[in-house]
Amino acid sequence: MSVSRIRASLITFALAAAAALGAAGPAVANDSAAAGGYVALGDSYSSGVGAGNYLADSGDCRRSTNAYPYLWQAANSPASFDFVACSGATTSSVASGQLGVLDASTTLVSVTAGGNDVGFAGVMQDCVLGSEATCITSVNNAVSQMNGSLPGSLDALYDGIRARAPQAQVVVLGYPRFYQLSGRCVAGLTEGERRAINNASDVLNGVIAKRSADAGFTFSSVVDEFTGHELCSGDAWLHSVAIPVQNSYHPKAAGQSGGYLPAFRSAV
Repeated sequence: MSVSRIRASLITFALAAAAALGAAGPAVANDSAAAGGYVALGDSYSSGVGAGNYLADSGDCRRSTNAYPYLWQAANSPASFDFVACSGATTSSVASGQLGVLDASTTLVSVTAGGNDVGFAGVMQDCVLGSEATCITSVNNAVSQMNGSLPGSLDALYDGIRARAPQAQVVVLGYPRFYQLSGRCVAGLTEGERRAINNASDVLNGVIAKRSADAGFTFSSVVDEFTGHELCSGDAWLHSVAIPVQNSYHPKAAGQSGGYLPAFRSAV
């Protein structure tokens, strides 16, 4: 089957996926972090879209009991736990809709945010449905936003977190690279498209790491944890285009427990 026909067959899934955007070892508790309240903020990578077992009251936010925040609190029993991460969240919607649960008793905060600000869903739609040139242009436009408007948006979010939870340790987690290059995929995106998407992920993580460090927060990358488990690896911890479609390009349960949880745990 030609690449163009394969792409055409994914149209329905890719469009819906765009609208949606969103085994570990024993935990060792940090006593000071677990002693107070833990608040899990962010987008679909923190809410656990793609990991299944969604909490009944989370609605379209799709907060999963397989997501790293839920797994960490279950193992460490913080004094309180507020899980407010939500699919589709941007830095501004996290700032306006999620920070109300923070207060002086909050001792630990986790957050993922930034991917939706730079049009993650639109980029993946362009790359799945369009030509290589269209994909590369879309990726480059996203990178321009990463280097242009995103730093200020992250600063505003981080300032809001610090103002409401002045004593908290704040852990900012990054995003995985999507693709293992020269991997086992025999159809779908070109190698050039996969490389461009990976490079954009590196830029995004670099911007988030710099802004979080300047805010006095801890940045924890998940790239090492997902290495060997990217798409095209043969043992992917990420969904490609999937059914249900909102799972597309999100971590599976194994990506939360084997990727995000260890990265978070190592920073706490």
